[in-house]
Amino acid sequence: MDYCLGNGDGMAGVWSAEPDLDVNGDGVLDGIALDFDADNHLDDAIADFDGDGLADHVVFDVGADGEAAFTDDGSGTWAVSVERGGQLRFFGLDGVEATGGPVVDVDGDGALDRLLDGDRDGTADRVLAGERAYVDTDGDGRWDVTLSDTDGDGLAEHAD
Repeated sequence: MDYCLGNGDGMAGVWSAEPDLDVNGDGVLDGIALDFDADNHLDDAIADFDGDGLADHVVFDVGADGEAAFTDDGSGTWAVSVERGGQLRFFGLDGVEATGGPVVDVDGDGALDRLLDGDRDGTADRVLAGERAYVDTDGDGRWDVTLSDTDGDGLAEHAD
């Protein structure tokens, strides 16, 4: 299984290893034991539940009462809690609260946008919507800042 992890300084490494752990309990080795939470125990895992050879889940405290599982939200971060079924709480631009994602139409333009939950609390912190990004700066679920890429270079030039 291949997996990519950041090392905390903005860089990332790619590794490949044979699964050594049955994370989902189906009798097939699908995970690699690691220590993600720095508790000096190999009780966490990165796993490939869909069998494509790429890690798609991170599980903290495998088999314990406090086990928590996360899947990639599409941005390369383990931000979407599996317990919520991949659903995030967010507000549309019309102010109406909803759940969904991580890919939904937040701005009502008919195009799918990507919700991101960086602090893994179940409420979207950012949404990437074409040439715009919306950011919740205070954690209340409402979009406080709009970033715009006005020249199409992939970088925001304007903030509202």
